[in-house]
Amino acid sequence: MSNTDDEPTTGQLRAVQLSRETRARRAADRADSDEETAQHDRRAAKSAYLRKKLEEREEAERRAK
Repeated sequence: MSNTDDEPTTGQLRAVQLSRETRARRAADRADSDEETAQHDRRAAKSAYLRKKLEEREEAERRAK
C-alpha cells in the first residue's frame, strides 16, 4: 500500500488512537453515572485495541523495509 502526502502515516494514526483512549479514560473518571462510565470505558478499550493493531502494523512495515 503506497502512502501519499494526504494520507496519515501509521504512526500518526497510532497517536490519534492514543489521544482518543486518554480522553475516553479521563471522561470515564469524570462520568456521573455507571452507564456513562461504562460507555467511556468501552470507547477507551476500542481505541487501545486499534492502537495495538497499529503498533503491530508499524512493526511489520519496519520489518518489510
